[in-house]
Amino acid sequence: MAKYLVIVESPAKVKTIKKFLGPNYEVAASNGHVRDLPKSTLGIDVEHDYEPKYITIRGKGDILANLRKEVKKAEKIYLATDPDREGEAISWHLYYALNLEGKKVYRITFNEITKNAVKESLKNAREINMNLVDAQQTRRMLDRMVGYRISPLLWAKIKRGLSAGRVQSVALRIICDREEEINAFVPEEYWTLDVNLNIEKQKNPITARYYGTVKKKQAIGSEAQMQEIVNSLKGASYSVTEVKKGERTKKPPLPFTTSTLQQEASKVLNFSTQKTMRLAQQLYEGVDIKGEGTVGLITYLRTDSTRVSEEAEAMAASFIGAHYGKDYMAAPATAKKNGQKIQDAHEAIRPTDLEKQPTALKDQLPRDLLRLYQLIWKRFVASRMTPARYETTSVKIQAKDQIFTLAASSRKFDGYMNVYVSEDDREEENTITGELGKDTKLTFVDFDPRQHFTQPPDHYNEASLVRALEELGIGRPSTYAPTITTILARRYVAKENRNLYVTELGEVVNNMMKTAFPSIVDVNFTANLEALLDGVEEGSVKWKTIVSNFYPDLDEAVKQAEKELEHVTISDEVSDEVCELCGRQMVIKYGPHGRFLACPGFPECRNTKPYFEKIGVACPKCGKDVVLKKTKKGRKYYGCIDNPNCDFMVWQRPTDQKCPKCGNPLLAKGNRLVCANEQCGYNVLPELSNKS
Repeated sequence: MAKYLVIVESPAKVKTIKKFLGPNYEVAASNGHVRDLPKSTLGIDVEHDYEPKYITIRGKGDILANLRKEVKKAEKIYLATDPDREGEAISWHLYYALNLEGKKVYRITFNEITKNAVKESLKNAREINMNLVDAQQTRRMLDRMVGYRISPLLWAKIKRGLSAGRVQSVALRIICDREEEINAFVPEEYWTLDVNLNIEKQKNPITARYYGTVKKKQAIGSEAQMQEIVNSLKGASYSVTEVKKGERTKKPPLPFTTSTLQQEASKVLNFSTQKTMRLAQQLYEGVDIKGEGTVGLITYLRTDSTRVSEEAEAMAASFIGAHYGKDYMAAPATAKKNGQKIQDAHEAIRPTDLEKQPTALKDQLPRDLLRLYQLIWKRFVASRMTPARYETTSVKIQAKDQIFTLAASSRKFDGYMNVYVSEDDREEENTITGELGKDTKLTFVDFDPRQHFTQPPDHYNEASLVRALEELGIGRPSTYAPTITTILARRYVAKENRNLYVTELGEVVNNMMKTAFPSIVDVNFTANLEALLDGVEEGSVKWKTIVSNFYPDLDEAVKQAEKELEHVTISDEVSDEVCELCGRQMVIKYGPHGRFLACPGFPECRNTKPYFEKIGVACPKCGKDVVLKKTKKGRKYYGCIDNPNCDFMVWQRPTDQKCPKCGNPLLAKGNRLVCANEQCGYNVLPELSNKS
């Protein structure tokens, strides 16, 4: 009979760990959390020192009953839940749910599911770390307070089924702020001026870009300015005044954290954050390998550390030396430096065994699982290799008092790029044909002037939103994917061509949150809360101090919002449309996809139809009304009410004014009017437009 019981979270780990430990150990799974706050109530006694009330999660009764039977047989119990705050909290809940008081109970953690790691964890068994438990408990309580106090308000003021969240509401605001920035952006014109020059005895010409005058660098802001420069250089001779040669290096990337893995998997593999985490979980828990059974291929997937263990460093050095040679072996990499706390009990995400190369597993892993493993494997190997080296050449060419420059680089040693080239590394190499020196004879061929316009910030996609959340200190590695999943599921945000766009519903919710709960959606306030949670983990902050300071302000804000926001309740606005079935005046209602027209005679009359908001502008193509519309996924645009007979459509609100340069409609963008034809570039303040 087994003497020792090891309890893990996931059933997928049971067989693998049992194989490592032998017959004296029984391994069982809790299937994640076993206790939580009740769904029906707040579950926190705000009148009595904020004590949480935990109950057994529905459906976990049988699992706990089976675990209790195993506990009775065991001399020692090892709680081997995941190595993070949440895993520590699950172990604590198991301790009480299984009545383990008075028994020999130990907490063990391992960063990878390998024989050495699991056996080593038994040698380093410890007590449950209550600082970690308290940090997770505080996060859960704060999230519950925000969700359970504010969500009912959204139900009452907007529609049922909405939700607010401590992290999700800030994420929504970040996306909304970016949308406002994009909508307010007014493009500015600028020009580049290239000159093509022939080199004596060389077939191919070289191209140099305008830099400025001999005195200072100068941008070209208009066609007239560009033409003035061109005219001033008529008949000018061109000569090389300076040639600088040098060398630069490009450092290898750091191994993946949760955030950087999600970002790179999104860019390279087009995976959603949710999909990346699901596949990484499988790689961590183990996959079936012929002849070996279930094997964990990567280390723990929820981490913001770039630290690598000494054993892993040695494994990488040995592997790189054997497969690539000593020239590719680098000194141990330094960890990521940043002012915020790093959960350094963890390692970066890396392969557990470099000899399990992706090519060898090609026939044993599903395609997407293999692609993610290959990304992690290559990134880690590259992170332990030498930098890439480039030879650079910088040339200054003078014509009269104007300067043109030419830069070139060529890679002399690939270093880590032998294994891994990220999206950021994909730069075109360019070389200068022949040798350039101060005595090189240059002959003018022609100019190549080009008009450009500054571009607005990019819309957020999942990868850039994760990066923004991480940089701002919002949430933790385990929260990024569920946060994005929630705001998409609630239809606050729509995803089109990988970009995230705020829906009408998202705008309404965000505006209400900013009005009634400015601190909840304040980036700095939320980041400060994360820092306080780190303080709880370190033992320097008491968890009840955070909760007791947070809740009274929230409670007061909710009560105030219930009174003050009553007048902005979205009621059924009467439209000018008549119901063709019963003759009543149709009203405007809110649904999951925004507004629609419905007959007020419901349930006797169930007639509904799309609602289009007229903006008081005639279609420039056919003269009918321009209305506010939405794509299938909720992104707003303006189009002709007679679609599909008329195909007029723009993303910004059109006006009834025409562009004086090209005749296209002027669009309202920020505090200016801009031409609908981007190539025209005309823009003006509204008051100036009215005067003209």
